Amino acid sequence: MKNFDVIIWGATSFTGKLVCEYIFSNYKSNEIKWAMAGRDLKKLEEVRSEIANSSVPILLADSFDENSLSNLVKQTKVICSTVGPFSVYGTLLVDLCVRFKTNYCDITGEAHWIRKLIDKFHNKAKSNKIKIVNSCGFDSIPSDMGVFYIQNELMNNNGEYAKEIKMRVSGIKGGISGGTYSSINNVIKDAYANKEIFKIINNPYGLNPLDSMIGNDKKDLRKIIYDKDAKSWVMPFVMAGINTKIVRRSNAINNFIYGKDFTYSEAQLTGDGLKGLIKSFIGVIPLTLLSMKPTSSLKKILNYYMPKPGEGPNKSRREKGYFNLRFYITKKNGEKTLAKVIGDRDPGYGSTSKMLAESAICLANDRLPENYGIITPSYAMGDKLLDRLKSNAGLSFNFTNNK
Repeated sequence: MKNFDVIIWGATSFTGKLVCEYIFSNYKSNEIKWAMAGRDLKKLEEVRSEIANSSVPILLADSFDENSLSNLVKQTKVICSTVGPFSVYGTLLVDLCVRFKTNYCDITGEAHWIRKLIDKFHNKAKSNKIKIVNSCGFDSIPSDMGVFYIQNELMNNNGEYAKEIKMRVSGIKGGISGGTYSSINNVIKDAYANKEIFKIINNPYGLNPLDSMIGNDKKDLRKIIYDKDAKSWVMPFVMAGINTKIVRRSNAINNFIYGKDFTYSEAQLTGDGLKGLIKSFIGVIPLTLLSMKPTSSLKKILNYYMPKPGEGPNKSRREKGYFNLRFYITKKNGEKTLAKVIGDRDPGYGSTSKMLAESAICLANDRLPENYGIITPSYAMGDKLLDRLKSNAGLSFNFTNNK
């Protein structure tokens, strides 16, 4: 017997706190039974007093203590995790969720860790009819659900799926938290230490089933180019490395529903002309610094000035943030069209916390497709999640002829 619908694991983290605040503010106790969980009782009580009240239960566990984590997992339909870096803190938790038949969602952007989960737990999770759903935040719901929305609309209206979709970040405003920066650094550190991890990160099909790691997509953009469809210079997008792999996995595990020749890419628009080109060159500077070897002097200087775990943008910055994603679509007959996905808060925290919370509640309470294993948001939750994102999470999905 499960006592809870959802347990928020890592409730005292920057994002975890926002998820708890969102659920408490938007859902009554008769709509969802949920609890806050972490390892520090005092911190949990402080967070609860700040964003909720004593009606919200508090549970204790430790990421490396199997007994305490087992007791946690057994009590709920869904574990919603914000505890990263996930490759450090998340493997045992996923293992236990699969063992004790508890659904799971998180906000990881660590492709090499997801690959590890696929190889170790996918078949067992599938046989146990459990959904383990990674990347339920800004990486990678707008991309994955955006493509899902576009392809379904095209099929319903035109009887065929798009041959190519290019996502271009048109506008974005938001800050970075210490937890996210720590996770990014951990991926880079692991990649420098292990060539196999580096191969996974650089393989466009690194999250596909092992017998389906082929296709027409190339590596994610690493340079500045001019995009004729967007009529703009474009630069690499920091989240492309995880987003594109999630979209391709959605296609692959759904029997290549979009076609084996379907291609998908991501980049960031900087504008036309000389001004756009200069903006691209300026924009790649922080990306270059971020990807440097962890032991380099410049990287150590960057680490000093970046936020530490538990730190992140304040409420005003989160509420003033937004994202505007354009999807340039090429149909099989060569005709082109455009769709947009827009979010009403800063992508990494204000919007991510809503997307993650709705994903967890969707997994717990909605009647979903019978798709199981280590799977993606669109494959796990489909139209039910799309409806929640549009109705509750401040996301809009629309086709437009205005470029």
